[in-house]
Amino acid sequence: MLDIVAICLVITALLAYLNHRFVGLPTTIGVMAAALVFSLALVGLDTLGFAHGLARYEESFLRSIDFSDVLMQGMLSLLLFAGALHVDLSELKAYRWPVAALAVVGTLLSTLVVGYGMWFALPLAGLQLPLTYCLLFGALISPTDPIAVMGILKSAGAPKELELVIAGESLFNDGVGVVIFSLLLGMLVSGVTPTLGQGMQLLLLEAGGGLLFGGVLGYVTFRLLKSIDNYQVEVLLTLAAVTGGYALASQLHVSGPLAMVVVGLMIGNHGRALAMSGTTRRYLDMFWELIDEILNATLFVLIGMEVLLVVFSVNELVSASVAIAVTLLARLLTVGLPVRLLRRVSGLPRGSWKVLTWGGLRGGISVALALSLPSGPERDTVVALTYCVVVFSILVQGLSIGYATRKAIAPEGRA
Repeated sequence: MLDIVAICLVITALLAYLNHRFVGLPTTIGVMAAALVFSLALVGLDTLGFAHGLARYEESFLRSIDFSDVLMQGMLSLLLFAGALHVDLSELKAYRWPVAALAVVGTLLSTLVVGYGMWFALPLAGLQLPLTYCLLFGALISPTDPIAVMGILKSAGAPKELELVIAGESLFNDGVGVVIFSLLLGMLVSGVTPTLGQGMQLLLLEAGGGLLFGGVLGYVTFRLLKSIDNYQVEVLLTLAAVTGGYALASQLHVSGPLAMVVVGLMIGNHGRALAMSGTTRRYLDMFWELIDEILNATLFVLIGMEVLLVVFSVNELVSASVAIAVTLLARLLTVGLPVRLLRRVSGLPRGSWKVLTWGGLRGGISVALALSLPSGPERDTVVALTYCVVVFSILVQGLSIGYATRKAIAPEGRA
């Protein structure tokens, strides 16, 4: 395990250095693109008889890593807490209803639109996939990833309220998407289809339980932080709350991702204002910012390298373009169109619907969920489609979202 961690960190550090020194892309996008190009180059060189065995060595190394387990049981809790830690609740409160609607209703509708859209469209591309797997694909591809887009939005001068809505939506729809995926996966494994009422009950229990558990854990952590003034111990308490809390949520069968978001919001707002000295706030921010940056860079390097483990057929490559189109259409219908029609109610600037549609980037959670499916040809197809959508999302949408933001917002101004 130590060797794996060391190799991952060395590769990430080198690629981050090369990107910063010579390329200048946002770190997460740059390291992923570099890892992708490096992996494909190794395959090409190996095919030509050069660098013999290096591609196979990288493939063997990747197979020794359970990507799904590393992200879902290791990185995710830390990343969600770190992301929520810097969200200002007083500012987000004004957009709580749009965020809640997009994260819950939008994710549910997107799952259905993508699932049924793929079920109808894939045969046209010469590929068959059962409806359950299409819905699973819809559930895993619907959650958005704010990591790669937030820095670009800031540099593009995106309005603060738009940043808040994108961050809030993505933090909560991660948890909602994981819950929906888990319900569908349980149905696939058991072979029993729950009624709509049973499904909604399970969704409410897991999601509601996660929110409630996160509230209790956040309050306990807040009281512990308030009772002392020692930044080393206080940083350690937050780390324990995240890692221990996520593990306990799993044992309680409630949503760990939603719990971590709630804990992060509570500590980042009430904890920061009422339970920490200035010194503690400074060290806590630096610690979690470093954790966030290191884990994100490592995660995106692994995503880029995973291309060696994805098996592509001609039909799957054609179907991937269909999946990209269906995913973008679902984002437009479930997020962009409602925001456009209810712009005055949402209070967002004119043109925000375009940014929200194009800025719905997919990331590591989608890949991890796809890899957690039971082995079989359907799983291989879903993994290939997911990987193509994620790579397109990060490299094409991620690199162009700054331009799209300036084009959509700047000329039209605010409502």
